[in-house]
Amino acid sequence: MQRLKTRPQFQATLAGETVARTAHFALHRLVLPAQDLVRLPDGTAPPHPRPLFGVQDVWLGAMVPKRWARRAVTRNAIKRQIFAVAALSATRLPPAAHVVRLRSAFDRKQFVSARSEALCQAVRAELLQLFERSCRSTAPAAATQGSATP
Repeated sequence: MQRLKTRPQFQATLAGETVARTAHFALHRLVLPAQDLVRLPDGTAPPHPRPLFGVQDVWLGAMVPKRWARRAVTRNAIKRQIFAVAALSATRLPPAAHVVRLRSAFDRKQFVSARSEALCQAVRAELLQLFERSCRSTAPAAATQGSATP
């Protein structure tokens, strides 16, 4: 599994489709084309095109904005959970770019500590649900593609 690192990688992936949602997270996916070129803002190719995603693999990025997780300890704990749960689901994910985005805050009245065990368990459970929904959404497409052969 590769990690998204650059802003253009994140922007391209977020422009793709949203394949799964839970109460706090959204999973965005961009299917990687065979020839992936960087495009300039005016839509033209640069003089020396460089691939945005170097290899056909599962790419993953995590977005945990300060708006929804104010403390750095909380943001880092959520990101660690995202990458840990994604590693468990890596074999079931299609080769594409994925971004897990935190889209709402966890209740600070329920999770008082910045990094409590209860918060980590709640995040992990919701991420497992998110990746399960994502894998279910791709399973029927893969099954129909396999049965389309004459």
